[in-house]
Amino acid sequence: MASTVTSKSSRPGYGQLLRTGGAWTFLLPGFAARQPFAMLTLSIVLLVQHTTASYGAAGAVAAATGVSMALFAPYSGRLADRHGQRAVLLPVVLVHVLAAASLTALALARAPLWALFAAAVPTGASVPQIGPMVRARWGVKLQDSPLMTTAAAFESVTDEFTFVLGPLLATALCTAVAPAAGLLTEASLTLVGGVLFAAQKSTQPPVAPVTHARVEHASALRVPGLRVLIATFLGIGSVFGGMQVSLAAFSESIGEPGLNGVLYGVFAAGNMLSGIVCGAVAWKAAPQRRLVVGYTALALAASGLWTANSVVVLAGLGLLVGMCIAPSLITGYTLVEALVPADVRTEAFTWLTGAVALGQAAAVTVAGQLEDRLWNGAGFLVPMAGTVLALVTLVSLRSRLVTHPRGRTVARGVGHRSPVAVD
Repeated sequence: MASTVTSKSSRPGYGQLLRTGGAWTFLLPGFAARQPFAMLTLSIVLLVQHTTASYGAAGAVAAATGVSMALFAPYSGRLADRHGQRAVLLPVVLVHVLAAASLTALALARAPLWALFAAAVPTGASVPQIGPMVRARWGVKLQDSPLMTTAAAFESVTDEFTFVLGPLLATALCTAVAPAAGLLTEASLTLVGGVLFAAQKSTQPPVAPVTHARVEHASALRVPGLRVLIATFLGIGSVFGGMQVSLAAFSESIGEPGLNGVLYGVFAAGNMLSGIVCGAVAWKAAPQRRLVVGYTALALAASGLWTANSVVVLAGLGLLVGMCIAPSLITGYTLVEALVPADVRTEAFTWLTGAVALGQAAAVTVAGQLEDRLWNGAGFLVPMAGTVLALVTLVSLRSRLVTHPRGRTVARGVGHRSPVAVD
């Protein structure tokens, strides 16, 4: 499919991006369908805690959901690449709605914990991968366009906005309406948004016929650069998970638990603001170099969190860490467009989102143990360790992120591009 955007400006912006033909037909239903993803974990925690009176049980059930989502997401993406987004999305949405409804019914019936785990696994495994699917549609619309960086920034900001709005909506529903209202609303939004998104057949990436090139790239994981990006995104996930636990523990330790939402909001605001700016800049540096520089800044900022001894200092550091996350996320997603053949690109995006979710789940667990066993603020060591380890991996293997000209074409005749000054 030919690109519908002709970039005449050396400074692409959001206005030009949103004027892309057909973009709004998948953006609006896509936003509705990805909102439940940000509601799911907290909705489960609030429901299960209400019915079991145990935060430990609630956290364990929610973690099972997150881990199963992270593990199964790439397979969902691979199926979407091979059979089309619509063919995969409709049954996945149905399974998710049934699984979420079963989990709700079991929780309200005070079922044993093993039964909640049994329902939590398919609930997480069937979470529709709307974000990666939207990114794949941008890739079709913006082939070889400098607007790809802007699109990656737009999607990063959209994701962050949903993770600000989703928990607020889940909390309001579970506390003001009913403990099960959050999870039931999540399932309803998944059903409506998922069906409407799947109905937009004209913008979904076409399914390529089975060819030698496609067999060679049977999995996006075969691309060495993607494996480097997965390690990088695991480190980003450790920041999200470590911040969630450690900010809550810090707020409780000073007798102001309500500050947790404010501090996390400052962190999220930094992420959103830097994402908006990042997408509006006409970058001249190669994306590989930007990722190394941006990730170095993230690791340095995250390494200072455990030293914070006041609300003001922690808020400032949290803002700085948030501002460093978005450029790394955006550049990583942008590199996928250059590194990964188009016929496995949805799978590639799901590997990255799954890596963030898996890093987050692991960080929540480790940070919680550190806060319980060591000192207040020890959980902040998790973002430091996660980002430093990921940075070492990134720097050591950064050559795998450089694309090379190829003499043959792959993925529906779209060749790989050599590195360009403005991506």
